Amino acid sequence: MINVISTLLDDVKIIEPIVYSDDRGFFYESFNQKVFNNALGFEVKFVQDNHSKSTKGVLRGLHYQQKPYEQDKLVRVINGLVYDVAVDLRPHSKQFGKWVGVYLSDQNKKQLFIPKGFAHGFLVLSESAEFLYKTSEYYEPKSEISIKWNDPLLNINWPDSQIITSEKDNAAISFNKFKEQI
Repeated sequence: MINVISTLLDDVKIIEPIVYSDDRGFFYESFNQKVFNNALGFEVKFVQDNHSKSTKGVLRGLHYQQKPYEQDKLVRVINGLVYDVAVDLRPHSKQFGKWVGVYLSDQNKKQLFIPKGFAHGFLVLSESAEFLYKTSEYYEPKSEISIKWNDPLLNINWPDSQIITSEKDNAAISFNKFKEQI
């Protein structure tokens, strides 16, 4: 069983698993294809699982894979706390350029479903965090675009932190440059 919670962006959903806890610990089903698809109301087939570990202040994103390699993602944190962000990059969407942020942690066990057409990024707020995500398409480096995490047009309200980014993310394009390419 899962609870599906709508966010301010159409199609981006918070997934809350039903957690069974007692004095011995907890159990929950972190993913069940049939339950997940029934809860969303459409079918998503995941083909790849990814696992990353990052230290406090690491910001990864905003990453996006272009057609035909666009990815649905189901993301969760198994250790630590992150602020996770999805940005609507669907050119014909009424929410184009809008974003939503959700705190994901090993404590709240929330997951975030990010459909195709959205950029994704996260900021580690704990000393370290382990991040797992499923994708509906295989990673294709030639298809990936990185958009500046701090682009003033997107105006993402990241929590205060000493930000650490990769060279790839430092070289990300502006949101205006992305709009010129679509």
